[in-house]
Amino acid sequence: MTEYGYFLACEEHGPAELVEQARMAEQAGFTKLWISDHFHPWNDAQGQSPFVWSVIGALSQVTSLPVETAVTCPTMRLHPVVTAQAAATSAVLLDGRFRLGVGSGEALNEHILGDHWPQASVRLEMLEEAVQVMRQLFEGGEVSHHGKHYTVENARLYTVPDEPVPIDVSAFGPSATELAARVGDGFVTMAPDADAVERFRRGGGGNKPVQAGLKVCYGPDRDECVRTAHRLWPSELLPGELAQILPTPRHFEQASQLVTPEHAAKGFPCGDDVDMHVSALRDFVDAGFDTVYVGQIGPDQRGFFDFYRTKVLPQVMD
Repeated sequence: MTEYGYFLACEEHGPAELVEQARMAEQAGFTKLWISDHFHPWNDAQGQSPFVWSVIGALSQVTSLPVETAVTCPTMRLHPVVTAQAAATSAVLLDGRFRLGVGSGEALNEHILGDHWPQASVRLEMLEEAVQVMRQLFEGGEVSHHGKHYTVENARLYTVPDEPVPIDVSAFGPSATELAARVGDGFVTMAPDADAVERFRRGGGGNKPVQAGLKVCYGPDRDECVRTAHRLWPSELLPGELAQILPTPRHFEQASQLVTPEHAAKGFPCGDDVDMHVSALRDFVDAGFDTVYVGQIGPDQRGFFDFYRTKVLPQVMD
């Protein structure tokens, strides 16, 4: 049976708000948490970007739900050794209820140290090596590694969970999906793509978990919800590789002029039509996803949780 989690958006909310949303999500009946890992928001209207590992520490004290990053890039801004230490500590704090979601990243977050932003094939190569390094570290022994992209000397994690942290790999295209199938403990994506699920399972993913995220904008005034979604998350609807290569929120704001309110109305479930929200979730169920994470766009978090607790989740969890 498909599970339903809540997607905490670090780009849009400060740390205290995210902690409160986690409490409300558990009370509303969501069974898992995703949390984004960004240095910058996608645009200035979103206006936040707290350090995810600090927030995860706070989450461990207020919720019993499993937590996963969606997703962390462990290749440039954060070295895989540092990422492994952060993930291992998070897993200890959460009593093993932590999964590390990883991806090849976006220039928006990863170019900030002045490193060259490589092409997609190189980024995937770096991600595969990073996963290899982190897996060795999660075993708790001393690790030295001299690879194509990373050097590690005499590194050992002393604070580790009882079991190695599972690593789920994010993918949006065939090459990344094949990588996820080959090296991931699970698959992460953002669309109800049955073909991608099948490619993952056929490529070696087997029965490993497949997860996806969905953003919605609940509210009694659909037109206002559409305006809110268009103002805060037009980046979600940009075509092609723009989301991976644009370097600053300012550039995303410029590119987002391509996205109209009509695009937002079609791209996000907006308003308080229960059937529309249920239908959007069932698209992921029909595509074969094990978990769907829903994120509410905008400030009406409490209204969203009441709506899903009383009207939406009972229809999809029966």
